Formats: sequence, C-alpha cells, structure tokens
Amino acid sequence: MNKVHFFLVLTALFFISCKNNSDNSNAKTTGDINTISVLIDDQLWKGAIGDSVRNKFASSVIGLPEEEPQFTINQYPIKFLEGFVVNSRNSIVIKKSNASGFEIKKNEFATPQNIFYISGRTTSEIVAVIEKHTAEIIRLMRETEIVENQRIIDTSLIKTDQIKKKFKIDLNIPNGYNNVLTKKKFLWYKKENTGGSTSIVIYQVPINKIEASYKSSILKNIIRTRDSIGALYIHGTERYSKMITEQAYSPYFINVKLGKRNAFETKGTWEMKNDFMSGPFINYCIKDYRNRRILVLEGFCYAPSMKKRDLMFELESIIKSVKFIKNK
Repeated sequence: MNKVHFFLVLTALFFISCKNNSDNSNAKTTGDINTISVLIDDQLWKGAIGDSVRNKFASSVIGLPEEEPQFTINQYPIKFLEGFVVNSRNSIVIKKSNASGFEIKKNEFATPQNIFYISGRTTSEIVAVIEKHTAEIIRLMRETEIVENQRIIDTSLIKTDQIKKKFKIDLNIPNGYNNVLTKKKFLWYKKENTGGSTSIVIYQVPINKIEASYKSSILKNIIRTRDSIGALYIHGTERYSKMITEQAYSPYFINVKLGKRNAFETKGTWEMKNDFMSGPFINYCIKDYRNRRILVLEGFCYAPSMKKRDLMFELESIIKSVKFIKNK
C-alpha cells in the first residue's frame, strides 16, 4: 500500500470512529422509570448473588403504606450484554473473573446512562463487592432517574407566576395539576388520576416553628406543623375530617440539601381523621435564613387501587426542581 492509499484509509477510519463516538453521545436511553437491567448468568442469578441483588435493589420503598420494590429488576443472561445494556439507563453487569473488581461507566452507549461492572473470583467475592458499593450504586441511579423524570416533566409545564410572587421560588409543575386552594402563605396544586389524585402543597412558617436542638424535636415540630396545616386547609368528604400524620408509624427523617440549601426530608403516611382516606407523603422543610423562614414543599397522593412508588417519585422530582429567586 503506497503512502497516499495509507493516508486515505487512515482518514476514513478516523471519520468512522468520530461518527461512532458522536452516535453514542447523541443516542438516548429508553425504559421505564426506576428500572434496572441486570446482566448475569442464570446460574449465578438463582444463587446467593441473585439473592443479594434482589435484597439490595428490590427492597421496599420507605414511606409507602404497602410494600413496593425500590427498583424494578429485569434480569438477562450475560450473553445478551450488548443488546440490553445499550439502551438501558441503569445496568448492572455481574460475572466471575480472575480478579475482584468494580467499575462505573457513564454514558458508554447512550445518555443518560450508568453501567456498573461487578466481578469476582468466587460467589462470596462478588457478594462482598455488591455489599460494599450498594449505597453508591443506588445514589447514582436515583440521581439519574430524578433528572430523567424532570426532563419528562419539563416538556409541558403549568404557569407558576403565583408561586414565584408568593414564595420567591420557581418550581416545574407539569400540566394536569390545577390550583385548588390559595391562601396568604399556602398553595395547593392537585392532579386527578383515574384511581385517585396527586398533590403538591407549598407553605412557609417561621424558622423557630421547626428548628430545635435535637432531631426528635425537629421531627415532632414537622409533624405538628403539617397536622396544623391539614386541619386548616386539607379536608376529606366527611364533615370535620382533616389530614393528619398517621400515628401508628414513625416517619422516616434525614438531613438533605435542596435548592442549594439545608433541608429536612420526611417520608411517611397520612390519614384523613374522621374519614377513610390515607396515603403516603414526602415533606421537605427548607431552611431559608435569607428570608427568615422555613419553606415547606410537600407531595402526597391518594390512590387506593394503584401502585404508589412512581406517583411519589414524580412528586419528589417536581419538588427537587425548586430554584430560589434572588431578591432584587
């Protein structure tokens, strides 16, 4: 091959390579929210490794009244690696190897995408790798799913001028939600579904209404505050009914960051006192010292005949789109 031919072939290979890389970066992942593709041989899936994956990633969602898996898992034999990994947002690839290993590849075939490669010489080694990296894997997958859900929501939004004016925040609320109640420091948006409804409520209270020295006191203050709001504004069909935090179960409570501010996240179940309605809620109390307030963003649903995991995940995605508007 002469130099001219060699140069032409090299140039062609370069452009083909660039095109393939471009195709990978432009390709979009598909699939349902909160779904994982697990690529693992059937023999390993039916043993201790499969049990570990199911226990870690299909464990029950915190705060729901009935058991629902954190993620829906679809398992495929390892020989179908390329076919099922290419378009999946979240994949876990598990196989036996000469060494124990863990690797994360982001956007390898499409975007947004997380592929987690797990290997080990023995079953116990692979299980140990899964145990060690479970929290990191779940965190990355949840972050990706929140962003993907927000992308879906962002295609069709309601006008939020009222929210901006009243609370100095921007919030991406999708079409289908309607303002059903407006008070001086309270807004309620609701979407009716075939099997019930989902709701977003926004309100603010003085900082000392929530903050306390101990976590237990903070949680009690959050429950007391949301119960007082329920008594004022959120009622059922029966006379004298009001929303309260279900007393039979202690809510899940952690410190988080939201809208670049410190916040308290509370998950639990609500019930309608003097009525038969109930369901899950997710509540964020955001510390906004600049405006001397606690801003409360809460989502709750009533869907007695429906699965609630994805309904609540949509509400969480909406709330996590919050952006504070700077005072002029």
